Amino acid sequence: GEIPQLFRVLQGLAGAYITRAEYRMAKELGEQLLTLAQNGQDPALLPQAHHVLGGALFYLGEFASAHTHLMRGIALYDPRQFRSDAFLYGAWVGCLGFAALALWYLGYPEQALQKIQQAIALAQELSNPYILTSALHFAAWLHLIRGEAHAALERVDAEIAISRDQGWPLYVSLATALRGWALVQLGQVEEGIAQIRQGLTAYRALGENGLSLMLSHSAAVFARLGRTEEGLTVLAEAFMVMEKNDERIYQAELYRLKGELLLSSAITGALEAETCFRQAVAIAQRQGAKSLELQAVVSLSRLWQQQGKQEEARQRLAEIYGWFTEGFDTADLQAARTLLHALS
Repeated sequence: GEIPQLFRVLQGLAGAYITRAEYRMAKELGEQLLTLAQNGQDPALLPQAHHVLGGALFYLGEFASAHTHLMRGIALYDPRQFRSDAFLYGAWVGCLGFAALALWYLGYPEQALQKIQQAIALAQELSNPYILTSALHFAAWLHLIRGEAHAALERVDAEIAISRDQGWPLYVSLATALRGWALVQLGQVEEGIAQIRQGLTAYRALGENGLSLMLSHSAAVFARLGRTEEGLTVLAEAFMVMEKNDERIYQAELYRLKGELLLSSAITGALEAETCFRQAVAIAQRQGAKSLELQAVVSLSRLWQQQGKQEEARQRLAEIYGWFTEGFDTADLQAARTLLHALS
C-alpha cells in the first residue's frame, strides 16, 4: 500500500518490459503508474508516469498520444526541485528525447531538433554518464532520420566511447549499428554494412527493443545498393519482429522499403510495389506519421512518374508537401520539392 515504493517497483518493471519489446505490458504498467501518481501526494511521480507511458505509446506507433504524455511530463518537471535527483532528471531528459522523435514522426522536424538539443544540454549539465549516453542515442537516431549523417556520427561516436568506458554492451551494439547507417549515408558503404551487421549480431543477444527499426535501416542500405535478395531477407525478419512485438514505429517504412526492393527485382512487376507504397501511405496516415507519409508518397510518385502518370503524381505529392510548415532544409523535404518541380 505504500505508493512511492509500489511506484518504483512498477516503474522498474515497465522499463524491463520495454527493453524486452513487450510494449503492451509496458503501456498497461504506465497507465497504472499514472493512476498511482494522480492518487499520491508526491509531485515527482506524475512526470515519471508520463515518461513511461509516452515511451510505450511511441514504440506502439501511437505518436500523437505519446507526444501528449511526453509534453505533459516535460511541463511538470521543476528543475529547482528535481535537479538533485539523477533518476528524476534522467526521466526528464528521456521525455525530451522521446518527444523529439515523436515530433519528427508527426511532421515537425525543426521542433524535434530543438527538443533534442535541449535534452543534450541538460544531460551535459548534469554530467551523469548514463543520462548523457541516453541523450546521445536519441540525438544520433534523430539526426539519421533527418538525413544528417555527419551530426549523427559525432553523437554516436561519443555514445560508443562512454558506453565502452562504462561497460554497457546494449548501448555499444545499438550505437554500432547506427554508426554503420551513418557511414553508408556518407558513402563508406562496405564499412557501414559491416558495422550494421556487427551491431545487429551483438544486439540480438541482448534485447529486441527497436529491433525492427534497426533491421529496416539494414534493408534500406541494401535497397539503396540494389542488393534485392539481401534486402528482402532482412525485411522479412523485420516484419516478423514487428508482428511479434507489436513494434509499430517503422511499420509504414517497412512496406515502403519492400516496394522499393520489389521494384528492383526481376521477378515482380510495378503493381506489387505500388500496393506496398499504398499500404505504407495508409499506415502512416492512420498513425499521423506525416514524415513517413511523405517518404511513402515520394516513392509512389516516382513510380507514377515512370508510368507517365505525371499529373496524378504531382497532385498527390503537392498535397502532402503542402501540409508541412517547417523543416524544408531536411533531406526528405528537399527530395520531395525536387520531385515536385520535375513533375510540374
